[in-house]
Amino acid sequence: MTDTSADLVILGGGSGGYACAFRAAELGLSVVLIEKDKLGGTCLHRGCIPTKALLHAAEIADSARDGDQFGVKTSLEGIDIAGVNSYKDGVVGKLYKGLQGLAKAHKVTLVEGAGTLVDANTVEVDGTRYTGKNIVLATGSYSKSLPGLELGGRIIASEQALNLDYVPEKVVVLGGGVIGVEFASVWRSFGAEVSIVEALPHLVPNEDEFASKQLERAFRKRGIKFKTGVKFTGATQTDSGVSVSLENGDQLDADLLLVAVGRGPNTAGHGYEEAGIKLERGFVVTDDRLRTSLPGVYAVGDIVPGLQLAHRGFQQGVFIAEEIAGQNPQAIDEAGIPRVTYSHPEVASVGLTESAAKDQYGSVQTFTYDLAGNGKSQILKTAGAVKLVRATDGPVLGLHLVGDRVGELIGEAQLIYNWEALPEDVAPLVHAHPTQTEALGEAHLALAGKPLHVHG
Repeated sequence: MTDTSADLVILGGGSGGYACAFRAAELGLSVVLIEKDKLGGTCLHRGCIPTKALLHAAEIADSARDGDQFGVKTSLEGIDIAGVNSYKDGVVGKLYKGLQGLAKAHKVTLVEGAGTLVDANTVEVDGTRYTGKNIVLATGSYSKSLPGLELGGRIIASEQALNLDYVPEKVVVLGGGVIGVEFASVWRSFGAEVSIVEALPHLVPNEDEFASKQLERAFRKRGIKFKTGVKFTGATQTDSGVSVSLENGDQLDADLLLVAVGRGPNTAGHGYEEAGIKLERGFVVTDDRLRTSLPGVYAVGDIVPGLQLAHRGFQQGVFIAEEIAGQNPQAIDEAGIPRVTYSHPEVASVGLTESAAKDQYGSVQTFTYDLAGNGKSQILKTAGAVKLVRATDGPVLGLHLVGDRVGELIGEAQLIYNWEALPEDVAPLVHAHPTQTEALGEAHLALAGKPLHVHG
């Protein structure tokens, strides 16, 4: 008979849930992990991994199309979407198999089914109750829509977009945040006409305005159309297309409408409120140690207010496991979590925007280093820039990067922010040449008062 009691019962097997399970097991705790779908959750199966596979395929398409500018005679014959999907699914499948192996190696008890929180120590799945000394809620998020806008047919969310068996000729993307601009980037690389509609004044509106403007400039050059500062008012669809209406009277016709207006917390139907969990706008309220209003119950990932990022949930899962095990880990600084939009070009950032830094610190200094001065960026033929924000005569508060492959620079950037480095601390560090990391070095040199290769 299966033992239904454990030190830790986790409801949800996405990035936050499985990270918590594996770390807790490493620390000697017995773990029951409940997941109604597949281990790995949205990120692995319907989010981060498959979208980035599509974006890499899109990069290959652009390279084939643009080979002449590098002196290489190539051409793009077309997009084999079945082949693209096979590649994407292969990546997901391999990682899923590896994750299942890790769960077995950690001796985590996996339970398949939808769980309901009964009380501070109990989760019920299909009539069986699992008891734990502690409970972790990790039920993730879902694709939101707008009031009156029903998904179905030619009106799709990201989950359906990932599994299309054709490349649409014309697409309207509702929402200019991370999900919207990434799919817009993919479809444009695959040859589609793309229009983005964003109600706020800029694309990627949560980023520093500098980054938004850089991305908008790049998208214009790529032929990606966008309308910002205008609200959606309705959509109608037929067998052959969809028509999108905007509050300014414009009408956009397309084959598909992608609804990318954000993700909502998946907290309904799990018994949270009935068990005594405090919710606000559907999110689970926690303190800085991720404790909920119910003693012994923690929450992790997209159901906790803040950045909805897989690596945030992953780190929170590790934090909770160590907290329960009595290791007293350091609380996570939300601003210190790196953020990357994997469009072409990429947008990467960590820390505070200039506006937020001014609100918090009053006086700040900024410096923007144009990638025109970076040799590797010129080799890659990517435009963009690095912007630094520092407290006046104080540490670096924010790092904002735009350009192809700059997501790979965010590791160093997050160390600079999280270690509260001064520009003068970073300026003497040696960056290999030619690399894009030199752009970070040059920017800090300039902010430390000794600029060298400065353009713009």
